[in-house]
Amino acid sequence: MKEESLLLLSDLQKLINQVVLIDYTIIILGGAVMKRIAVVEDEVYMREELCNMLQKDGYLVKAITEFEDAARLLAALRPDLVILDLNLPEISGFQICQELKNKTAIPVLVLTSRDQVKDELQAFQLGADEYLTKPCRKDRLLARVSNILKRYEGRTNLIEGADFLLDQQTYTLYIHNTSVVLPKNQGKLLVALLSGGDALVTTEHLCMALWGTTEYIDENALQVNLTRLKKTMSALEMKQRIVAVRGMGYRLEAEVSP
Repeated sequence: MKEESLLLLSDLQKLINQVVLIDYTIIILGGAVMKRIAVVEDEVYMREELCNMLQKDGYLVKAITEFEDAARLLAALRPDLVILDLNLPEISGFQICQELKNKTAIPVLVLTSRDQVKDELQAFQLGADEYLTKPCRKDRLLARVSNILKRYEGRTNLIEGADFLLDQQTYTLYIHNTSVVLPKNQGKLLVALLSGGDALVTTEHLCMALWGTTEYIDENALQVNLTRLKKTMSALEMKQRIVAVRGMGYRLEAEVSP
């Protein structure tokens, strides 16, 4: 009986270590998380060839075929890398790259038949991480994919706002293709507000983020720091604003266009 129990536990552990969620959310094999790559390519043969090649190299691959809404789909999928063609129906790959980079920190590898230097420079200006032209050798493409993924492995400390990224360690704000290092207290407050999403963040939580305690809450000092952060956000034309909920706390809301 004891041996049977041990066998059952062993089988269960094997199942746990080989969990596969088919909806692209995550795949775990032997305890290792597979990297996820999204392929945005309209030419069917090229798309299938890319997907098969990447899958054989150990990646989880998702083909994107709804190009007009590709940026929103990619932001929702949160892949580890996007391989993007530029010549697409309905919308330019340049536009997808720009929209995606304005919303997320997802790396983009452009793979295109456009071999003009001006196209390559434009892609880099919009935030692309790599630019390769077709036809491309398999080993070269896989090497670039691997290099990009390694470069981005250490960027888990980035959190996202509506139109910006914030480094939680250095309080560096990435917005409108530029970067700004926030003063420490402003950075702490923005991290705390972002961690709440659309939900209310209590005054106590903000005080804890600033001073590491709620034993003594200085409303005036908190207000001073919030006012400074609001001015910074306004100067940077950020799409979110800080809204006070009287007697309860604060939250981030999308800025309403006039």
